[in-house]
Amino acid sequence: MPAGRMLAPHGPYARPTARVAGPDGTALLLVAHGSRDPRHAATLRTLADGVRSLAGLRTGIAFLEFDRPGVADALGAAVAAGADRVVVVPLLLSRAYHATTDLPAALAGDRGVPVHTTDVLGGSPLLVAALERRLAEAGAGAPGRDSTGVVVAATGSRDAGARASVAAVARALRRAGRREVLPAYVTGPGRRPGEAVRELRARGARRVAVAPYVLAPGLLPDRIAAEAAEAGADVLAAPLGAAPELVRLVVERGVGAVAG
Repeated sequence: MPAGRMLAPHGPYARPTARVAGPDGTALLLVAHGSRDPRHAATLRTLADGVRSLAGLRTGIAFLEFDRPGVADALGAAVAAGADRVVVVPLLLSRAYHATTDLPAALAGDRGVPVHTTDVLGGSPLLVAALERRLAEAGAGAPGRDSTGVVVAATGSRDAGARASVAAVARALRRAGRREVLPAYVTGPGRRPGEAVRELRARGARRVAVAPYVLAPGLLPDRIAAEAAEAGADVLAAPLGAAPELVRLVVERGVGAVAG
């Protein structure tokens, strides 16, 4: 889309038929990183549909790079559709570079209406519940929990805080009753997913499941899957996608900001 062009007030920002939360002039804007893989945007648009349905608020989605609309166009669409306030929910799992640098840069400038940004998604128990759901769907649910090791596989980051947030999710799964859980990263510092699979085998796990700690399919999630397969993992869960727990978390972030 050409720079500066406003989207017409229809589609994602059309008024929903029923409104259950928030003032009439508020719109939610979910902002994701973006990917060259079309599955990424398709999955997150499905997530946005679920958020729109549950929140009862006008809800759109934008991407920091690779996909359209960009943040500026999506904000323009919200204002053109009648929004007098926009609440931005970052579809990001940690406060790494995209949250601290890319997103503020994309939101900079006067949009003509107040723009509020919520916290990132990481740190919520709902993410752990969504991982548990995906593991169960893949065949690593309650039966055999005490003999199944789990790898929480993230894309990776040079930001120590981002890696620590993944390790915290692994600890939460362990406290929830998983036999052993290790964090792993497909890029940057830290053990790789394949290394974590082999380490769990060496520790005596009869089965090993890999849980991608990612929102949607794409190049790096495919690398997680390839490393898991090469190392002989027994189970590979799906990305979080539009899991009900993730939809609820995004709604909680957005509606909480609206109420505030």
